[in-house]
Amino acid sequence: MDGEVLRFGPGVTAVMEGRGPATAAAVWHGGTPGPAPVPVRGRALRRYALAGGVLLAVLAFLAWQRLPTVAVRSVSVQAPAAGPGCGETADVVAVVRTNGRPGTLAYRWVRSDGSSSGRLEERVERGRDEVRLHLLWTFRGRGTLPARAELRIESPGLHTAAAGFVYRCP
Repeated sequence: MDGEVLRFGPGVTAVMEGRGPATAAAVWHGGTPGPAPVPVRGRALRRYALAGGVLLAVLAFLAWQRLPTVAVRSVSVQAPAAGPGCGETADVVAVVRTNGRPGTLAYRWVRSDGSSSGRLEERVERGRDEVRLHLLWTFRGRGTLPARAELRIESPGLHTAAAGFVYRCP
């Protein structure tokens, strides 16, 4: 046993594992000699999970605000060629072509008899690049009346289109 040192007490295990020599202060205070233990990876992830989640939520909100919404590319209005007969209803159809993005179209129909539909809205889903808007206009009475229906898109942007027909009831 010449040249061999035997140690007893706290810290002996650490020395035997090769973590380095035990100092008297480390053994006295119950610490382990050698480098500090490496933190467990799971603890570090939990520590930053809340901050990371908040950061992702803020970035998602900012991206959502900046994403392009629906845009109108063209508008056309078609009225029945023959026009409605006595007591019939004309179906005036507007075709609005969009960029395929989601959003809301705000519009109104204005008729040549001086009436307006008021503000209407149509929700456009993603991928839908054509929207059809209908105006049902019912006529009553005898006579002939040239009629005109105009679609006014108020949002997004300002766009108008119109079509005319003749109501005939002998």
